[in-house]
Amino acid sequence: MGHSVALNFADGKTFFISVNNDELLLNAAIRQGINIPLDCREGVCGTCQGQCETGIYEQEYVDEDALSERDLAERKMLACQTRVKSNAAFYFDHSSELCNAGETLKIASTVTAVELVSETTAILHVDAGDHKDQLHYLPGQYARLLIPDTDEWRSYSFANLPNAENKLQFLIRLLPDGVMSNYLRDRCQVGQTIMLEAPLGSFYMREAERPLVFIAGGTGLSAFLGMLDHLATQPHVPAVQLYYGVNSETDLCEQQRLHAYAERIPQFSYQPIVGKASETWTGKTGFIQQHLDKAQLAEQAFDMYLCGPPPMIEAVKQWLDDQALTDYRIYSEKFLQSNNTRL
Repeated sequence: MGHSVALNFADGKTFFISVNNDELLLNAAIRQGINIPLDCREGVCGTCQGQCETGIYEQEYVDEDALSERDLAERKMLACQTRVKSNAAFYFDHSSELCNAGETLKIASTVTAVELVSETTAILHVDAGDHKDQLHYLPGQYARLLIPDTDEWRSYSFANLPNAENKLQFLIRLLPDGVMSNYLRDRCQVGQTIMLEAPLGSFYMREAERPLVFIAGGTGLSAFLGMLDHLATQPHVPAVQLYYGVNSETDLCEQQRLHAYAERIPQFSYQPIVGKASETWTGKTGFIQQHLDKAQLAEQAFDMYLCGPPPMIEAVKQWLDDQALTDYRIYSEKFLQSNNTRL
């Protein structure tokens, strides 16, 4: 049995390859048309350096001038010396174009349903089952969708995990006058074909080794739904906190699904926060950073994931700086809700 390995590059493209037992990662990549830059093949030059984000691996010889002890502790690796021992994901800090990796996958999918989950949000369900292989992507990544009868593409995070049937979900904000929003309201019908390109994005679930803080703004929640679905399948998961900020309580969606994670993930807590609440709202209001607990976050190292509008992400990052918190890793993806463009 081999392993499924994701190779993610700085330009946001991800390619999945199969790695045979006892096969070097570099050889497996080259065998499948991804020419990771290399010089020596002997663990000395460091040209094929990457970083293991998830999974188990072993390295053969690594020269100290190629990777320091700190590098090794941070799970940096050399593709020419790496043998993977499980499904895994590796990040390379250069464009996929350097590898002549080609284009990401473009496949046809069929609309199966449009589900209104709040006054301003819908879930688009599509079936890509006609594609001969399972579509692979990492929890948190996104796809570009070609809106029917237009030449416009829009980007949306997967709201569920990859599956053998290729049944996919996308959480979409319904704007007053957006190309995708108008399509969903006026022209979308079950059975229509939507082309999609995937997988894309460097915002995805890394190895969950320490407490997790998820911060979602609006339909940025979509990426976290896939991550939480993934965590719910894992045997050992650290504490997970989700903060979900919206403008109005009518924007809140997938509430039943979010509360259900508490039964599937032992140390999961969920906090919705409404920016402009009505008089009947009894929960927390204002901005997400106003409700973060400095004392709790200072207790131990943590990983923070942020996905949503740029002002929200910048405000949270500024709060972290102001609190002088230092022992954390942060991963973020911000988008403009007018066209769901990733920044």
